[in-house]
Amino acid sequence: MFSWLGTDDRRRKDPEVFQTVSDGLKKLYKTKLLPLEEHYKFHEFHSPALEDADFDNKPMVLLVGQYSTGKTTFIRYLLEQDFPGMRIGPEPTTDSFIAVMQGDVEGIVPGNALVVDPKKPFRKLNAFGNAFLNRFVCAQLPNPVLESISVIDTPGILSGEKQRISRGYDFAAVLEWFAERVDRIILLFDAHKLDISDEFSEVIKALKNHEDKMRVVLNKADQIETQQLMRVYGALMWSLGKIVNTPEVIRVYIGSFWSHPLLIPDNRKLFEAEEQDLFRDIQSLPRNAALRKLNDLIKRARLAKVHAYIISSLKKEMPSMFGKDNKKKELVNNLGEIYARIEREHQISPGDFPNLKKMQDQLQAQDFSKFQPLKSKLLETVEDMLANDIAQLMVLVRQEESQRPTQMVKGGAFEGTLHGPFGHGYGEGAGEGIDDAEWVVARDKPMYDEIFYTLSPVDGKITGANAKKEMVRSKLPNTVLGKIWKLADIDKDGMLDDEEFALANHLIKVKLEGHELPNELPSHLLPPSKRKITE
Repeated sequence: MFSWLGTDDRRRKDPEVFQTVSDGLKKLYKTKLLPLEEHYKFHEFHSPALEDADFDNKPMVLLVGQYSTGKTTFIRYLLEQDFPGMRIGPEPTTDSFIAVMQGDVEGIVPGNALVVDPKKPFRKLNAFGNAFLNRFVCAQLPNPVLESISVIDTPGILSGEKQRISRGYDFAAVLEWFAERVDRIILLFDAHKLDISDEFSEVIKALKNHEDKMRVVLNKADQIETQQLMRVYGALMWSLGKIVNTPEVIRVYIGSFWSHPLLIPDNRKLFEAEEQDLFRDIQSLPRNAALRKLNDLIKRARLAKVHAYIISSLKKEMPSMFGKDNKKKELVNNLGEIYARIEREHQISPGDFPNLKKMQDQLQAQDFSKFQPLKSKLLETVEDMLANDIAQLMVLVRQEESQRPTQMVKGGAFEGTLHGPFGHGYGEGAGEGIDDAEWVVARDKPMYDEIFYTLSPVDGKITGANAKKEMVRSKLPNTVLGKIWKLADIDKDGMLDDEEFALANHLIKVKLEGHELPNELPSHLLPPSKRKITE
């Protein structure tokens, strides 16, 4: 059992004992952060209160994109099976939010039933009303991929005239609610439809502060030629740069995520490499889930602190008797100045403040006389949580990670390339000749032998100095050549015989062709005469 004890004088006398990170997060939230949130009406302005299911649920992946970009097909590709409620077509077919989750039997749970289930992390979605709940379902099915993660399919974002039709609920606000709670947000783009509609632009802006979770997939890339693909990729990066205000570039994965033959197979290797990178990113989610929840709690605590300062400042400025309405209008209009003052007085980063325009709009409907003055004890409790409890909980995260086997998403498309000849890079680079009966280096050995005998071998071997003269001709850096030397000098005598020299040249060729070198020499690259040495 893991445990950590509070030793700070300000903390309660009874030591805190947590068995898991999840237990620790729940207890810290309920005892230290929730009282501050409730006191200053945080839930009316920003985000509903968290529940146990928010800390216990599996990692979730949210798919967002305009209609017909392949969101539902992407889920079908990952699971390698259909799921209840799935509809695929070129028109806007998915008109609901579908939470695809693990279940013993296949079936659909409607939204109104979902939001009363305490085991599911969706109870607070009832705030969006029936118009949304009628468009929200949970598709349950037994699938090995869903044992580790859940996937949220969203309605296609509309463009042109269609985006003017009201959905009946705040679409951007719903996506923002999910964004706060998911582990990964995947924005899908169709290589033929890069225009970012007003609704899509609004959605991406609503995902602000969650850029660390965002990834971009340029889908259906097999339908265009290489030259066009370069232009499309450049246009996509330009469009994203105008909307996503971060100095870093969002990671874009290029590919065709469905199980049909590639229409234009020229970029097959690129698509395979990109798919493996994306799969590795998704597979890492269970391993990093506890850390993500810890990080989200810290972000929430920082926002709650700033919110408390804003509300208490507004309360302090309000008159006790007359002129309340006029003073309220003045304070709302001058909210930017209040932000600046709080920033100076409390040394708070500008990035921790909520959106100014949104906060002003929300304040218009509030009764300032019901706001609470600054209560230092509540803020000190949260400060203590951030300074001490979170640091201790971080140690527990590492302990849990070290004591658990490596957690990865398994099954479905993730298994297809793990074993056998269809794994990424199988039979290429250092893996070339892995299934051949003959030593693969032997094909070019006559050419390497000619060079070998010009380097003055003594007793069938050349010195390191002579080998270096030839190897540096490759223009590879010394760090790479040093690694090649270690791999090729199998008997570790500081010299190379003809087979070892041929192997060194083969590895140089592998590197020059753009492949990575192995950390250990694969068995199929061992020279035939050296195989007994290593056994």
